[in-house]
Amino acid sequence: MERLQKVIAQAGITSRRKAEGLITSGKVSVNGHKVTELGTKVDASKDEVVVDGVPINKEEPVYFLMYKPTGVISSVSDEFGRKVVTDYIDVEQRIYPIGRLDFDTSGLLLLTNDGEFANLLMHPKYKIKKTYIAKVEGMPLRETLKKLEKGVQLEDGKTAPAQVKVKKTDKTKNSSIVEISIHEGKNRQVRRMLEAVGHPVLKLKRENYGFLHLRGMNAGEFRELKPHEVKQLRELAVT
Repeated sequence: MERLQKVIAQAGITSRRKAEGLITSGKVSVNGHKVTELGTKVDASKDEVVVDGVPINKEEPVYFLMYKPTGVISSVSDEFGRKVVTDYIDVEQRIYPIGRLDFDTSGLLLLTNDGEFANLLMHPKYKIKKTYIAKVEGMPLRETLKKLEKGVQLEDGKTAPAQVKVKKTDKTKNSSIVEISIHEGKNRQVRRMLEAVGHPVLKLKRENYGFLHLRGMNAGEFRELKPHEVKQLRELAVT
C-alpha cells in the first residue's frame, strides 16, 4: 500500500506536490469514491484511481532530453494556444517537463512520466549543476563577476554561489557572452541575477544539466536518455 499522491505521481500524471492539490480539491476518486484525505493509502495493482475523470494506469517510466527552442512553453498545455514542449515529442506516455525553462529561453530540458525521479531532481537540497550561456548588455567587470560568484540578493532571497566567466566581449555592440553555472532553480534566476548586477540578458540558453549536454542537437530535437544516464542522474542528485 502506498500513499495516493505517490501513486498518482508514479503514473506520470503530475508531481507529487501537485497530486496533493488534486486530491484536496476533490478531483481524485478511488474505487468510485471521491477522496480528499492526503493520508489515504491505495494498492496501485488493485484499486482503481481516477484523476479528473480519467483512470490512471501505471506506465513504464520514460526519460527524454530535449533541446527546447525559444518561444515554447515548458508545460503540457497552454491556455493561449502557444506551442508547448510536449508538442515536439510524440509518445504514448503522459510526459511532462522536469522544472522549466522560460518562454524566451532555449536549451536543455528533461521530460519524464516518472514523478519520483522528477521530484528528486527538482528537490532544493540536491545540487545538480546547470550551466547557461547568456548574451548580456555591457561588459561585466571582474568585481561584478565576484558578486555573482558570492551570491546576489534577489527579492526572494540571496542566491547560492555561482561559477561565472566572460567568454567574449563585443565593444562595438556593448555586449558580452557570459557562462554561468548554478545549482538552484529559482524562477528566472539567471536573468534576475544578471539584471541585479547591471547586465540585463539579451539571449539565454541552458547548455548543460549535470553531465548532460546538447552537442550534436538542433533546437526542437530530442532523444531518450540511456539507462546509465538515468542511473547517473539519480546518483548525482543524492551525492
